[in-house]
Amino acid sequence: MTTPSAAPQRRSPAGPKAEQRVRDILRVGREVFAERGYERATTTEIAQRLAISEATVFTYFRGKRELCMRVIQDWYDEIIAAIESGLPRQASVREQLEFIVLTHLRLFLIQGTGLCALVLSEGRKDAGHGAGDLGEGFVELQRRYTAPLMELLARGQQAGEVRQDIPLRLLRSLVFGPMEHMLWEAVITGRQLDVEASARDLVALLWPALQAPDEELQRLRRLRAQLHDALSSA
Repeated sequence: MTTPSAAPQRRSPAGPKAEQRVRDILRVGREVFAERGYERATTTEIAQRLAISEATVFTYFRGKRELCMRVIQDWYDEIIAAIESGLPRQASVREQLEFIVLTHLRLFLIQGTGLCALVLSEGRKDAGHGAGDLGEGFVELQRRYTAPLMELLARGQQAGEVRQDIPLRLLRSLVFGPMEHMLWEAVITGRQLDVEASARDLVALLWPALQAPDEELQRLRRLRAQLHDALSSA
């Protein structure tokens, strides 16, 4: 996996007290960025909520950009860990895809729409204007975030379950594009998304476009062979 290229923390925390301070700054930073967005969030407000000086925040982070990158990185790491630890690798590619879509939608909305809106808006800036406010580090972080899906699609191609005539990056966009649209709708309208039903319906819509052209025929042939073996051994 590619490591995000964001600048390192200004000072590594030394000792339990400093480590707890960094955790507190990140926790409150997540709250403020979720509530305010990147532009309106300030390190001053983060410091005030923690009853510390702004200089203390700058002891560990160079500024708002670095702090926001770390907040998003930690959040992405939580989602990536949930996907990688829970992915049912013995299941079919389609079932694994549904797990990834479900986990993505659920965890993007589990803390409300604030962080979701932040990430979607910054990602759109990067996509439309090169590097957005958070810079190239955010682009690299997004690449790392999409890696589990890319790996699944690559395995599916090798197994003959996913079509091989379209580049993986386009198949990735085919999956993430509709998910982003669903999340934006939840952010803009404020309506609660039925995550499980949405994931199930989305995969049902996408799978015919993702699967290898002859996969359905091969599946029927395998089923026929299994039935033949079962009848023969009866």
